[in-house]
Order: sequence, then C-alpha cells, then structure tokens
Amino acid sequence: MKELADQAGNFAFLAKDAPELTKLGRLAEHFFLLDAPTSLIKTRQFAELTAKDIAARHGELPDTRATFDDVLRALQRRGLLQRQIADLFFHIKRVGNTAVHENEGTRSEALEALKMARLIGIWFHQVYNQAPNFRAGPFVPPQPPEDATPALREEIEALRKAVSDSADAEAKARMAAQEAIAAQATLEERAAREAEDRAFWENYAAEADRERQTAERTLAQVQAQAVASPVAELSDLAQMADQKAQELEIDEATTRVLIDAQLRAAGWEADSRTLRHAGGTRPEAGQAIAIAEWPTESGRVDYALFIDGQAVGVIEAKRSIRNVAGRLGQSKRYGQDIILTPEQKLTFTPSDDATAFRVPFVFVTNGRPYLKRLETLSGIWFWDARTGEPPRALMDWFSPRDLTARLEQKLDPAALAKTDRQLGVTGLRDYQVEAIHAVEAAIASGQRRLLIAMATGTGKTRLAIALMYELLRAQRFRRILFLVDRKALGIQTLDSMSNTETASLLKFDKIFPIAGMDKAIPDLEDRVQVSTVQAMIRRLFDNPDGQHPTPGSYDLIIVDEAHRGYVLDAELRDDDLGFRNLDDYLSAYRRVLDYFDATQIALTATPALHTREIFGAPVFHYSYRQAVIAGHLIDHRPPRRITTALSQTGIHFDAGEEVAVVDSRTNQVDLFDLEDEVDFEVAEFNKKVHTEAFNRAVATAVALECPPDKPGKTLIFAARDTHADILVKALRQALTEEYGPQPHDMVEKITGEVDRPNERIKVFRSDPRPKYVVTVDLLTTGIDIPSIVNLVFVRRVNSRILYDQMIGRATRRCDEIGKEYFRIFDAVDIYANLQTVTDMKPVVVNPSLSFTTLLGDLNRATTDEDRVWVRDQIVVKLRQRVRHIDPEYAKPLEAVLGPLVALPDQLRDAPPSATADLFARHPSLATVLDHAGNRPRPNGVYISEHEDELVSITDTFGRQASPADYIESFEAYIRANMNALPALIAATQKPRDLTRQDLKDLATALDEHGFSEASLRRAYGTARNADIAAHILGFVRQAALGDPLVPYATRVENGVQKILASRNWTSKQAQWLNRIGRALKDQPVGDPALLSDPLFAQQGGFDVINQTFDSGLGDVLKDLNAAIWSDGSEGGRAA
Repeated sequence: MKELADQAGNFAFLAKDAPELTKLGRLAEHFFLLDAPTSLIKTRQFAELTAKDIAARHGELPDTRATFDDVLRALQRRGLLQRQIADLFFHIKRVGNTAVHENEGTRSEALEALKMARLIGIWFHQVYNQAPNFRAGPFVPPQPPEDATPALREEIEALRKAVSDSADAEAKARMAAQEAIAAQATLEERAAREAEDRAFWENYAAEADRERQTAERTLAQVQAQAVASPVAELSDLAQMADQKAQELEIDEATTRVLIDAQLRAAGWEADSRTLRHAGGTRPEAGQAIAIAEWPTESGRVDYALFIDGQAVGVIEAKRSIRNVAGRLGQSKRYGQDIILTPEQKLTFTPSDDATAFRVPFVFVTNGRPYLKRLETLSGIWFWDARTGEPPRALMDWFSPRDLTARLEQKLDPAALAKTDRQLGVTGLRDYQVEAIHAVEAAIASGQRRLLIAMATGTGKTRLAIALMYELLRAQRFRRILFLVDRKALGIQTLDSMSNTETASLLKFDKIFPIAGMDKAIPDLEDRVQVSTVQAMIRRLFDNPDGQHPTPGSYDLIIVDEAHRGYVLDAELRDDDLGFRNLDDYLSAYRRVLDYFDATQIALTATPALHTREIFGAPVFHYSYRQAVIAGHLIDHRPPRRITTALSQTGIHFDAGEEVAVVDSRTNQVDLFDLEDEVDFEVAEFNKKVHTEAFNRAVATAVALECPPDKPGKTLIFAARDTHADILVKALRQALTEEYGPQPHDMVEKITGEVDRPNERIKVFRSDPRPKYVVTVDLLTTGIDIPSIVNLVFVRRVNSRILYDQMIGRATRRCDEIGKEYFRIFDAVDIYANLQTVTDMKPVVVNPSLSFTTLLGDLNRATTDEDRVWVRDQIVVKLRQRVRHIDPEYAKPLEAVLGPLVALPDQLRDAPPSATADLFARHPSLATVLDHAGNRPRPNGVYISEHEDELVSITDTFGRQASPADYIESFEAYIRANMNALPALIAATQKPRDLTRQDLKDLATALDEHGFSEASLRRAYGTARNADIAAHILGFVRQAALGDPLVPYATRVENGVQKILASRNWTSKQAQWLNRIGRALKDQPVGDPALLSDPLFAQQGGFDVINQTFDSGLGDVLKDLNAAIWSDGSEGGRAA
C-alpha cells in the first residue's frame, strides 16, 4: 500500500530520485481534507528540504541545522533562486510558519501551497534529478470538501476541467478513481475506510519523517562533494536552474495569489478572492487597498488602486499576457474608462496627451519576474499619465507611500531652467555651477540616467550636495539616495552634509532631514539617505519576507564613485545579457539601479566603458588636466622606477628543488619537491610568491626617497593583507637603519583587517603620525587626505581605472605644507604595463565560465561584434589553460591539434567562425579542456629565500628612455604642430590674445601625447641639473621659439612691473593690477573670466573693476599677457 501511496499523488514523479519529497507531498495532499494546517506544515517541510538539497548541491548550504530562512537567503544571495521560484518558496514558508506557530490555515491556502510545492518539485526534478525534458501533467485536485467555500469549489472545478481538457491519460485516470470512490461510498462507509487507513497514514507519516531526517543528515556529504566539484559544473547547473525556472508554467489562480502577496508586501491591502468589487468591497478613508475586478466602461480591470478613498491607479494582471509592454494599451483604456464616484476621483494634472485619464498611474503584469534581457516579456510595466513619458518596467510594486510622494512632485521643467538664480550652496567654483546647470537641463529634457565626470579632488561631493539642494528645493524630487561603495565614504559624505553651509546660513542637514547608513527604511520626512551599495543589496535581496525599500522609495539616486561597480559582484558586460542569466553578471550597482524607479546621476573621476553603457556619455566633464591648469589640483612628477636585482631577473625555482608553500586557506606551510622549473615575474611578487628580500629592498628605497622629516605623507599599495604586514615591518626597519629609532606608529597598516579602520583613516588624515601607511584596497578610492605627497606601488594592477583612482589619492592641494607636486614610486613596473592598457573592461568577463558555456555563447551570438567578443574570451581562457595543462592530457590533444601553445594565437588571428569550426570538428574538445587536470604544481603562495638588493631609482618618462629623449620628443612635437594646432598658434604667436580656453586646449593636446608641466619640469631639471619652475607655456615657447626658461612667478612679477611702468596709473588702478598679478600666479592667463573668481567676484567682478579702468580693462589684461609672454615683436622678451 505504501508503494501505491507513493505512486498515487501529484508528486509521484519524484518517487525514484527523491522518495522523501514524494512522501511529504503525498502527506500534504492527504491532510488537505482532514486538517489544513497540517497539510501546510507538510508542504513547508517539502519546500524546506528541497531548498536545503539545492543549497547543498551548489556548495552553499550554510549549515545542516540552518533555518529555512537562512537557506533561502543564502540561495538568493548567490543568485541561485530565480525570482519566480523564490516567490513560490517564500509563499510556502509564510503560510507554513503560520500553520506551525498558530495552527491556522485555510483549505484554499493549503490547495495553493500544494500547487506551488508541485511546481517547485517539477523544477527541481528537471534540474537536479537530471530530467530536463520532463513534462508534468496537469495538477489533479482533490475532491471538494462538503463545506468548501464557493471560491474554493470554483477553483477545484476549474482545475478538474483542466485535467478533463488535457491529453494526459494518467491524470484523467487518477481523477476518475477519485470520483469513483466518492460516488460509491456513503458518509458512513468513508468514515469506516478512514478509520482503517488511519494506522497506515500514521505509519506513513512516521516513515516520511525518518526519511526526511536521513536526507538532512546526508546533506553535509552532498555539500562537500559540491565544494570539490569544478566551478564550470556548478556554473552549468545554475544556468540550467535559471533556464528551467523561466519555462515554468504557473496557472492564473496561482499567479493572482502571488501578485496579491507582492502587493501586500508593498503595503497594499490585497486579496483578489475576498476584496472584490462584486463582493461589496469599496475604498475608505485611511486605506491603501487594491480592489479586484473593478468595473470600467469597457470591462472589469483586474485591480483598482485606492489611497485614502481616491483612485490612483489600475492594474491589468493576466498570466496569459506574453508581451507585457504590448498590453499597456488595454490597461490605459481602463485608466480612461474606470467608473468612479466624484469622491473617488483624484485631482491631478495629466500630460497633454492624457487629458482623458481618470487615474494617474497605469500598470500591467503577467506575474513573471523582471528580466533585463526579456524586458518586454516580464516585470511590471508602468506608465505615468502626468508626464506622458515612455512606459518602463519595474522589478517590484510601488508602495502607497511611493505613489503619494510621486503625486507631490513638481514636474514643471521651467523650474529647473532658470540659470540666473542664486544657488543655495555658496562658494561653488565656476565649473561646479556649470555642472549643476548641465544636470538640471538634462533632467528637464527628460533624461533619466546622467553621468558627471570630474577629476578626483575637484569637489564631486560638494557638487552633489549643492545639486541635491537645488533639486529638493524645487521639489522636483522628494527623496534622494546617495549611494557609496564603502562605509568610510558614507561617513565622509555625512560629515560633508553636516558641514556644508547654505545661503540661509544653515547647514545642509538642518534644512533637509538625512537618514544615516544604519536606517533600513527612511522615515517619511527624510529627504536624503546615505547608504553603501552592499547594505542596499542586503536590504533589497537578502530577505524578501522582511521590510525593504520599494521601487519608489527614492526618486533620485546619486551614485558616488560609479566606476566601482565593475569590481563588485560580477564584472558586467551588458552585451552578455543576451547569453546567460542576469544575476551572474549584474554588478551590485546595476542590481540596485535596475530595482529603483528613479532618475540616476553617476559621479566618477574615471568613466569606464561599462559606466558609459549604463549612464551614457557625460553631460558634464571636468578633467584632471583642466583642474591642474586652473590650480585646483596638483600634478605629479614622472614616476620613479625602483629596480631591484630580483625585479630584473624574476624568481626562479629549479626542478627537483624543495620549496615551502603556504596554503592560503589554512596558512599551513608545506614542503614540496618541484617536478618542473617554476618562474615568477615581478608582477607576481607578493601575490604568488612571498619574498621578504624584495620588500626589504623596496623599503630601503622608500626610506631614502621619502625621509620622515620632510613634509607630507606616504601611501603604499600592497598586494594583499599579509603583504602589507611584511611591508610595514620592512619599512620600520629601513627607517631605523637610515635615520635611527622612530616612533612605532610612524608606519601603520590600514586595511579592512585592522581594528576600527575608519578611525585609523581619520588619524592618518588629521594627526602627524602615521606618516607612512600601507594599504590594499581600503584607501584606493574616494578617501580625502590632502597631505599625501608620495605614492608607492608594490602591487601590480591591470586596470587603468583603478590605477587612476589610486593616483587620485595624492592630487589634492595642501597649501599648509607647500605641496607643489606629488611623486609616484613604481616597484612593479606598473607604469610601463599600463601604457598598453586602453580598455577598462577585462576580456574574460567571468573566469569561472566553462569552455562548454562559452562555446554555446559563440553559437548563439547574432552579431559580428558579439562573436568576436566571445571568441576573444575563449582565446584568453585557452591561453591560460594550455599554460598549465597536465602533460598527460596535452600529448593526445597535440597529436590532433598540433602545438597547443600556438593554438590561441591561431584562433585570435582567424575569424570567429574558425573557433566554432574547430570545436564542431572535435565535439569533445570543450569537455576535455574543462576537465583536463593541471600540471602538478603546489597550490598556495611560494616562499622565496632568494637574496635581493636595490639596484636603482630612476625617473620614468613613458616610452622615452631618458630625460633628454623626453625633451627631444617634446620639442619635435611642438615644432611639428606649432602652425597646425590653434592652441599652439595662440601660445607661440599671439600671447596677447591668450584665453583660459586656449590654455585648456593646449594642455589637453599635450597631455594626450604624454607631456605635462610636472614631467617637463622634471625632465628639463634633470637634464640641465636645475629645477626651473616654469609654466607649461614657458616650456612650449622655449621649444618653439627658444625663449629662456624663467620661473613663472618671476615672469608674472616682471610683466606686472612692465605694465605699471608703461603709463601713469591711479592708485586704485595700480592696486588692482597688483591683485591681478598675484592671481595670475595661480591662474595663468589674464582674461575677463579671471575676474569672476571669488576673490574678485565679491568686489563686483569684471563689470565693476572695468569701470575703474574706464572700460579698458579688457585691453589691459591683454597687455599684461603680452608683457608676461611676448617675444620681441610684441614688446620685448621677458627677462
């Protein structure tokens, strides 16, 4: 009878591979009629055991004793539960918890839970029991109980009709058997049969419980096997799970139950079974309710949304809708035709083409979760009748509070168009004001994603605060999320908000309430919230059952350091969304940005390609070179290359040599006899090989070049935390040997591993010590410490973005220590390595992807660009693979393919079709490459005892070998272009008419060819054994015309004296000329724009000062330029 019970229910298909699940499902069916709460408990046990099994098979089970909630969170965190499946699990967990703790639950809930559990079982069987082609028949419902509600009886009859209409003979037979038993048995006979069966079902339940416990005990073994499995296998399994989840068919009734739950989670009263217009449900004051089947003039809309008794939106929700975006037309019609009483009508201002609408918000959904790559076929599509903007997809439902906040927005674009108004935050620089107006214009034009590119140190945070002030004051937005990627940056931003003064003399945070980083949900009155992206990810995706922000919680998001998204969850390439599941590739930023329905402004100093793909081209750009020219940032001298004996030769271990290797997971040191020679280049030092001698040599160089008694601080970049410890020890020793005993806190490590790292950062910024800090990633971006004058790279990075961010740590001015430039020390040849790095995006998007997966991508690619992209991933992965493949596998492969080492280059130089053809001719090649063993080599970090010594510390001038070569290259460029580039023509032939824009254009052109003022000053100083503080214009004119190199400050002083002596000036005029001269030492060109700087603006600016010069100030400024820079033809050469 037990076997018959296993084979009789809706879960019989699991009997062979997962009998414990079959029994739990069968028991849930059995108790449906007898006791609904018990049925729900068994369904919950079914779902929990399934979730634990899935987690174990992916190696993600937190602990065999982990709670159901913990397991679901772990699966969600790893992107292993597609939203549609996750909704089923969480629904069963919710109703099951109520049954367990309160002994409550209805038969309607039990029936829905059974249907959902079967859907989970079908998906599980297809994916994890390796039955991808399995097709389950229709769900066979139980006989309706005699006391069934009308709604339950209606649903059971609909399910029975679906069985009758199907072609599934087995399902029909089971339903016929049910009917036969029901027809032939009287009430008394059924009671007698139940009494006879009770003992069986009690034994069956006990056996099911034993099997469940046994299955749970074996999960640890399953977990261990998964952890040891190749990454490619787990990746393929996750991909299959995602694919089968998308193919799952959910019926109309279950779709409505899930949508009801989603609406309730967003804060609406919703139950499409009971809260129906036909059942008498009407909106009331103080309610936020979704009423089902509301009448319109053209039919009934699935839901009408009411807040405080007034209609705010309509929802069309049908499982049968395939093209969700395409069905908005019907939903819009309902928005126009909805039948409302005068009291139920909301007053709002529609857009010009929506004047007939009776509600402002229109929605349509088919219940499927939002997928970017299937955007029109999934998600919740939304249209706003007030703006008339194109419809867009949402990942979740707006809350009532969201819609109320939307209705309070002031959408008039004219409010942002007034560029002559006084800004609320005072003391802004001209480029910051330009940036604000550029953003406002873009928003007024309807742009929803914007990028601002401003060099590190130019005041992006202050700009953001000023921008937030303007947008909140205009009530264009109601709440802003300021998103950072680490807590230290969030604290820094909050400090800036509390210190930024406004025109009203109040600090920013006293005008607009701010929610701190620890607040999960902002309060109603909060206007700004600062959060880390990691915290927001946890709030949004770790616990769907808990309280979390809704898509409209913020209507503006400002993303600080937006380039950082590429190093978080996954390295996103948007093109790949057409190939694989979304969660594997979404970076943490992108997941958050896709979730919120908000205008998004990204701030970055280094706009990477992926940043532009998300936000578009910058609406405003202010470069590092522009900021240096304007005197807002400090330039760096040519990098100083630290060369040691080992960095020149590398580290070599001979075959047969005994080496010590540290296991990075356990820190255990083991000894190995090498079977082959092993070599490490300098790029691998401190990553793959531990070498104290190299670090001692580098520390000696740092101590010599950066004495502790010199002003400013030194920041050193290490490869990993343990490497930072080595450098701290070595540098303390080197300083002591060179300068005598030093305070212990002269050198410190600040990484994520130290106690209270944020406090340590504050000490580094504010206190005299430490003067030398070693870090890994914590201080690479966003941290503001102006006194840093030396950067030391003992870590090779291959990303220009990350390198530029690291450089940005030292670009800020620090006048109190007389900082004129900063220095870069390169111990790992990072500068030369990055000369060839032009694309910020790694070629291999996800190193764990198998050859099998990449080959599938190649065959599915539809454009030449995509085919080349995938081919390149295969080539890079193949190059890495053949380098380490075990000779046992290599020999038979080379017998067929020829030399493996040449194969990557052959494929790279051929069209992508050649790669596809190669794998087509050898169908098993991808599998062999995925699973072939590596050449035997100990895993971990090698320990090198090789001796090392400092060889040299020399300047690096890009591709030029010496300062003289650099100067020669510069002079050749100037001579070749002095009559071709307008900026060079102005600098060499028309200095009188020079403007700031000319100077910017000149510096940009020179910078593009590797010529900066600091590098030229260093090169000329080294070649001529004298440090001449000439200006970039001085170097240009020396190369073009032979002008002597005169310190720029001396040029200005001479020029001012020349002008003062040229005529009789009034005392007021002379006073202004001296002031202008002092300003010109920082702002190298005298034009009317100079007089708009704060020093002059507070005295009335150009217009007022011009009156002092009888409206001739413009000519006076030109004469001053000529006096500073002129050659003989324009009044004599400067001394």
